[in-house]
Amino acid sequence: MRGLEGRTFIVAGGATGIGAGTAKRLAAEGASVAVGDVNIAGARATVGQITESGGSAIAVQFDLADDDSIHHLVETTIAEFGAIHGLDNVGADLSEGNLGRDTTILDTPFEVWQRTLDVNLLGYVRTIRAVLPHLLEQGGGAIVNTSSGGSLGTDPMHVAYNVAKAGVNQITRHVANNYGAKGIRSNALMPGLVMGETQERQNDQQMQQMFLMAAKVTRLGQPSDLAAVAAFLLSDEAEWINGQTWYIGGASHMRQ
Repeated sequence: MRGLEGRTFIVAGGATGIGAGTAKRLAAEGASVAVGDVNIAGARATVGQITESGGSAIAVQFDLADDDSIHHLVETTIAEFGAIHGLDNVGADLSEGNLGRDTTILDTPFEVWQRTLDVNLLGYVRTIRAVLPHLLEQGGGAIVNTSSGGSLGTDPMHVAYNVAKAGVNQITRHVANNYGAKGIRSNALMPGLVMGETQERQNDQQMQQMFLMAAKVTRLGQPSDLAAVAAFLLSDEAEWINGQTWYIGGASHMRQ
């Protein structure tokens, strides 16, 4: 894709799943990638696969809930590669102790709300605030945020997660609205059911069949499906796309 080769991107949450797929795709397109994740072993494994294929990448441990670690991720990336040209936000707290207790507004504990909003929403605010000044200084850049189809309000459970993702959609538009004229592109992806490591491990057959029936497609999603779109939005091929939230998940949500 035009505008990826020779550039540097941070994938914030690149140890597994969609983030790992995106990091690999960006590297395959000739970009250098900083793979950040709280799961440093997973980040190093992703980097190992990239470098074994001839790509350029580093692994950096960071936590979306910790400002210092986010600034360390940004500073390490610049020290290693000399610049940052874009940010892909993928991380979220999907742990059983958090997402597993996220149900309805009457039953979800406040500590789950606080943790979910702190990581899944304010974590993206933190990474954007850390990266955006560098993009502005160099005259532009691209941001892709990972939202969720649940942000459209069709999931009766996971209220805190879906509220956080709806907030991600708004942050995406806010950045495009305020900084688009300065060369910043900000877009979001809302994945359908993507069979990353977490979904493979859970192996919820009922959910998979329900999604296939709704999505009008022949298979479930793979991380590479989202990685291809994220790479496109980070590339110069998408230079006239800004402030958009794209649902990527078959036809389970038909929307303008």
